[in-house]
Amino acid sequence: MRIGLSVAGACVALAGCQTPPPAPPLVSIADPPARWMRSGGEAPIEVRWWRGFGDPVLEQHVERALERNVDLRTAMARVAEARAAARAQHGAELPQVDFAAGGARSRSISEVLLRPYLSTGWRAEFEASWEIDLRGRLAALSAASDASLEASRAARDATALAVASATAATYINLLALDERLAIARRTLDARSAALQVARSRQQSGHTSAFELAQAQAEYSATAGAIPQLELAAERQAHALGALLDETPAEIARGSGLAALAAPTVPALGVPSSLLRRRPDIAAAESQVVASDAQFAAARAQMLPAVQLSASLGRVGSTVLRGDPFTLWSVGAGLLAPIFHGGRLQAQADVASSRRDEAILAYRKTVVTAFVEVEDQLAALAHLEEQSRQAEAERAAVAEALRIAHNRYREGYASYLEEIDAQRTLFSAEQTVAQLRADVLTAHVNLYRALGGGWTAEP
Repeated sequence: MRIGLSVAGACVALAGCQTPPPAPPLVSIADPPARWMRSGGEAPIEVRWWRGFGDPVLEQHVERALERNVDLRTAMARVAEARAAARAQHGAELPQVDFAAGGARSRSISEVLLRPYLSTGWRAEFEASWEIDLRGRLAALSAASDASLEASRAARDATALAVASATAATYINLLALDERLAIARRTLDARSAALQVARSRQQSGHTSAFELAQAQAEYSATAGAIPQLELAAERQAHALGALLDETPAEIARGSGLAALAAPTVPALGVPSSLLRRRPDIAAAESQVVASDAQFAAARAQMLPAVQLSASLGRVGSTVLRGDPFTLWSVGAGLLAPIFHGGRLQAQADVASSRRDEAILAYRKTVVTAFVEVEDQLAALAHLEEQSRQAEAERAAVAEALRIAHNRYREGYASYLEEIDAQRTLFSAEQTVAQLRADVLTAHVNLYRALGGGWTAEP
């Protein structure tokens, strides 16, 4: 009867532990945009792509951020943690050898002689154990730890790419605010001169108090824009300092926004190349591999485990004759789960669900990658056209202001025309500066969307 129960239990355990189904091919999880399938060759991306902007100060800021940024250093610590965890898991596949030793001295009463006596005893022993990995549970756990290490490395590289992109974009926006602030101050100087002229003409009776009030209003409006731009520039400088792991301080600038060069847009290449260019996709893929191995290990947990053990040691005592004695043992054990209240199956179901979550997260990462590249390509195309139109508008408004000023000076038009032209030119110059920064930032975002020249570690 006992033999029958044991055989039945083993059959139940083996029946519930079939090889887990493999995860679906990762590259086929998400289809790329149709036009990408017709793309030509691919061009490699310079790893230090920020040098393409031609600003040595920008390069210094990015390099400093990659050395000191707290988020990046945290990601590097996670890689070290994952590496240590992988070493620990690989160690579980090897035999475990321990050494145990101890000694004691005691005073007891002899039950035969009914008198106290002193005794000294000691023991030294080597113990070894080894689990035979029949169904690959330990190998699966080691594979999962290796995949987790790869995921942490790719996540570190994704963080580095994000830090470099954020540093470059923040620096560009800071230069844009400096340019807009310079425009506002130049405009304020012009408004101040115009206000003096209007005040002088009103005192001499050539203009009305209404025109003087208009000039005063335009001067105050421009003066009010300067503190707002100064505050925005200070906040942007503080944000850049935080990326550099620095307390608020003066941030070095280069030659200015106009001196920044627009890098060449890199070729897309084939979709499979994009999937290998982005570290976040590599991290998501490694997470799928790790979760698949965890699932296999959870299923193997329901199978019998064979444990080998051995020990060898010496023991001695002052109350024993012929000591020390040599003690040894060799044994093998079989542990087959029969009933655990559904706990092992539940653990396997948890691992299966986590694998499904990892596959869906991978799909989302891939789709997001395609969307981000398409968004930045569209942004470049539209922003560049918008920037050209804004520059043409600025030139036309500047000419209109010149004509309006001449007409007002000769007495052919009211001061209202000149004020309106001044207001429009100030807005156009602000728009031109911001759009140039937006175009450069779109280049930064495109490099980030394409992986920034990232390649996986060998």
